Amino acid sequence: MGRAKKTKKFATMKRMISASDPRLKDKDRAPPKKGKKEDPNEIKTTEHVQQSSALFFQYNTQLGPPFHVLVDTNFVNFSIKNKMDIVQSMMDCLYAKCIPYITDCVMAELEKLGSKYRIALRIVKDPRFERLPCMHKGTYADDCLVNRVTQHKAYIVATCDKDLKRRIRKLPGVPIMYLTNHRYSIERMPDAYGAPKDR
Repeated sequence: MGRAKKTKKFATMKRMISASDPRLKDKDRAPPKKGKKEDPNEIKTTEHVQQSSALFFQYNTQLGPPFHVLVDTNFVNFSIKNKMDIVQSMMDCLYAKCIPYITDCVMAELEKLGSKYRIALRIVKDPRFERLPCMHKGTYADDCLVNRVTQHKAYIVATCDKDLKRRIRKLPGVPIMYLTNHRYSIERMPDAYGAPKDR
């Protein structure tokens, strides 16, 4: 019988002793970090996040027709799967004019998905869709949408991504549009008359 092959472990590192390890001699050991002493006369300051002036408690006063909707990658793909016209279905949901917005990150994500999603790319390049330029590094659309919505509370976020929905629910006054039962619905927006009512 042959000897069993021993698989090499991926990304193995040589185990090193830390500089503050008690087994080291005193001269080799790193000195312990001393905490900064608190000055009793110093005035303590606390950082306070500036609350958006658009909010009246949880109610967002900046939302109103025409509605500005930030569209996520998977929202476009699910709409195509369900054979829905994005702009028309948004209007059916909100009973008002809707302007869908596509950020550069979402556009880049759709381009990365390849030829399988070329229909989605063609829909997004429609002149009815407004383009929003991104100034940050990387093309991770979730972070981009969350940052944009945190800065400007004038948007509705259209997504079917559970993680992104969970992140946006933590921000007050930002409605989420999603797909349910072959139609669009919206949460956290009391003025949406066309949205299907949850019983």
